[in-house]
Amino acid sequence: MDNNFDIIIIGGGIVGLATAYKLTLQHPNKKILVLEKEKEVAAHQTGHNSGVIHSGIYYKPGSYKARNCVAGRRELVAFAKEHKIPHDICGKIIVATDESELAHMNKVYNNGIANGVEDIEMIDSKRIKEIEPYCEGIAGIWVGCTGIIDYPAVARKYVELIHAKNNGSKVLTSHKVIGFEKNGENTIVATEKGNFTGRYIISTSGLQADRITKKAGTKTDATIVGFRGDYYDLTEKGMKKVKNLIYPVPNPKYPFLGVHYTRMINGGTECGPNAVFVFDREGYSKTAFSLRDTAEALAHSNTWKFFANNWRFGLDEYRGAFSKKYFLNRLRKLIPSLEMDDIIPSHRCGIRAMALGTEGTMLDDFKIEKNGNAMHVINSPSPAATASLAYGNEIALMATEYFRLS
Repeated sequence: MDNNFDIIIIGGGIVGLATAYKLTLQHPNKKILVLEKEKEVAAHQTGHNSGVIHSGIYYKPGSYKARNCVAGRRELVAFAKEHKIPHDICGKIIVATDESELAHMNKVYNNGIANGVEDIEMIDSKRIKEIEPYCEGIAGIWVGCTGIIDYPAVARKYVELIHAKNNGSKVLTSHKVIGFEKNGENTIVATEKGNFTGRYIISTSGLQADRITKKAGTKTDATIVGFRGDYYDLTEKGMKKVKNLIYPVPNPKYPFLGVHYTRMINGGTECGPNAVFVFDREGYSKTAFSLRDTAEALAHSNTWKFFANNWRFGLDEYRGAFSKKYFLNRLRKLIPSLEMDDIIPSHRCGIRAMALGTEGTMLDDFKIEKNGNAMHVINSPSPAATASLAYGNEIALMATEYFRLS
C-alpha cells in the first residue's frame, strides 16, 4: 500500500469527512487520507447528537456559525435528497412560557431574519396548540425549515464519495494517531497500525482536538472539556403528546438550548438533554471516569473559571442527571400534562466537546490554529453537523490558500 499522501486529515467525524470530500472536489489531483481511531466513522459527536437539522435562527448575525449554518443547511438538504439519506423537514416551535422570556424570544426571531432563515414566523398561544396540542405557551416562533436527519448516514455517504474518486484518496478506520515526526517538508503521521507520510496535515479531532494539536507541535490556549447530555425517551403513551420538535426559549446566560423534545429520524421521541461535566471525554455513562481526562481538565484554570461562572447552572444540571422527578419537572415547563410513566431513561447520550478560552468562557465560534504545514480545527461547535458541507468547504478553501494548493 502506498502510504504517501498530499493531505492527511485526522478525525473521521462529519467535519473531517466533509472537509476531505470538499477537497476531493476542489483538488481531484490530490491524494487525501482520513485517519479515524474508532472502528466506524462518526463514532462520537456526530453519531451521538440528536439528528436535528438546525435552521440558523439562534446565532449572532454575521458570525461564522450564522453564515455557514443557513448555507450549509440548504446544501445538506439538497445532498440528502440527491443521495436518498433519511430526513424530514418537519419544522419546530420555540415556545415562551413566561413573559420574562419574550424579549429574548424576539431577539432570537430577529437573529433569524438577519441571518436569512426562511419560513419563520411569530405565533400566538392558539397557533402553538394547533401545532402541538399538548404544549402550553404564551407565544412562540414557528421554524418551518428545521428538520431531522440520520447524520451517521451522511458521514458514511461522504466516505463513499471520497472512495468513488478513485484517485488514491481513502478513509481508514481503526487507525489511532499516536505521534508526528517532521521529515523535511513532509510530516510522518504514526498510527497504531503503521506510518503515513503527508505533505500537509489537517486535524478535525473533536473531543481530542487540543491533544492532537499539541502532539503535532502547535500551541493552543484553548482547553477542551466534555459535557454529557442525558436524555429520556417518551413511552408509547408519552409519544402521543409530541408531534415533532418543541424547544424552550434558551436562557441567554448559558451556552445550551435547554431541555427540548425531538422526534428521531429512526423512530421514537427523546427529551433532554441536560449538560453535565464529564470525567471521561469519551465515557458514555453517568459513572464513566478517566483519571487522565479528569486530571487534565481540572489542571486548567480555564475549567475552574468556567465552573465559577456557571456553578448554579451546573448544580441544577446534576440534579437533573440523577433525579427522574426533577428532570420531569423541567420537561413539564413545555408540556405540563407529562407524567412519570410518559418517560423512560434513554440508552443514548451525547458528549459535546466544549472549547474554553483563557477566561473560562466558551468559545462560541470556529477556532483554527495554523502552524507550519498543519491546520488544526480546535473548535467546531454546533451546528457543525448541519453545516458540515459549508464548514468542510470553508476549511478546504482555507487549506487551499494557506498551503498554496494548486
